Amino acid sequence: MSSVVLPVAEGGICAGFPSPAQDYIEGGIDLNRELVKNPAATFFGRVSGDSMTGAGIDDGDLIVIDKSLQASDGDIAVCFLDGEFTLKRIHIEKDVMWLVPENPKYKKIKVTPDQNFMVWGVVTYSIKDVRGK
Repeated sequence: MSSVVLPVAEGGICAGFPSPAQDYIEGGIDLNRELVKNPAATFFGRVSGDSMTGAGIDDGDLIVIDKSLQASDGDIAVCFLDGEFTLKRIHIEKDVMWLVPENPKYKKIKVTPDQNFMVWGVVTYSIKDVRGK
């Protein structure tokens, strides 16, 4: 994975009253180093659909997926279910797992033993393109 170091505003970007930005530009940041903890097991994916808008993940967003992480209750994960990939929040009860959308237009999905199911990877970051939204 190649390294690209870009300038970073370490002091923060004010969302209230403006401040002189040049005073805060320091060093650099490599987004691969910041966002990818396990390069051999990390993938990027483009979101298609609106089932996770309540979690702040919208159609067209870029997500960072780590396949080395074990999914836990409450994680957002890319799951393989009966031949298709889906992005949902994992909810684990005693003997059942649910795939829960973050949009009331969609119903949660109960994972049953007769389904072909696996958690493909856990989402660690979502990156937005705010120019067109």
